[in-house]
Amino acid sequence: MEKAVLTCALTGVLTDPRMHPVPVTPAQMASEARDAFNAGASIMHVHLRKQEDGMGHLPCWDPDVAETVVHAIRAACPGVIINLSTGVLGADIAGPAACIRRVRPEIAACNAGTLNYLKIKEDGTWAWPPMVFDNPVEKIQRFIDVMNETGTHPEFECFDVGIVRSVGMYLKSGMTKTIEYNFVMGVASGMPADNDLLQLLLRWIEPGNAWQTTLIGRSDIWPVHQKTAELGGMLRTGLEDTFYLPDGSRANGNGPLIEALARCAQHAGRSIASPAEARQMLGLAE
Repeated sequence: MEKAVLTCALTGVLTDPRMHPVPVTPAQMASEARDAFNAGASIMHVHLRKQEDGMGHLPCWDPDVAETVVHAIRAACPGVIINLSTGVLGADIAGPAACIRRVRPEIAACNAGTLNYLKIKEDGTWAWPPMVFDNPVEKIQRFIDVMNETGTHPEFECFDVGIVRSVGMYLKSGMTKTIEYNFVMGVASGMPADNDLLQLLLRWIEPGNAWQTTLIGRSDIWPVHQKTAELGGMLRTGLEDTFYLPDGSRANGNGPLIEALARCAQHAGRSIASPAEARQMLGLAE
């Protein structure tokens, strides 16, 4: 079976560093990336945070911050592949577009469809006000255009089954020349992290294209990581996605999470791809 490409999602979009061990500063991002890199991750999925005191829980689209963070990660992890987050609400994509143009990441997330982003608490109240994560086709096309301009490979984030099927339409319509699927499973109003569903999803992707799972949850997500490894997908985890190791204990950083992910690949009889091998497998520039 093909070697396993491991991605580390270092920090996420809103997790408060005062409550959880997520990196924020360039030095922290580089340190966490190095631990994940040494554990086998060849791709770093990067969210940017505000750098001012007390503001590290908020997203940032300052190209100077992007450049500093990405430079620090690349210096700490020779040959690493950068995957830049791009998710924004509304039609204005100027912030993420500016960051893509500044750092020219090898990969960037491209949210592939609209989702009612919801979560309900045990008492029946909303965990946050119901919101729409809006990704209409016109917005997606503008992101693809920026990525084509910078030679950046789009990774299509799929939160639901209909979005998975839409990605094939983007290819057939000529919106994009390349596709890579990321099945985001575990968001409360999206696809659940479920082994049976994962196997069904593979019926609905365009043949011959790379795919991975992003699994949001606690220790219950690890059997789905194992199934991903067995089915030949790329693997991703990190403090953006979970704080919990397979035994239910809390991870104190990204390194232990990637170590556990590498074990999933190894249990499936797959070795871990180096950054150079991952670049070749995904058709990325050296």
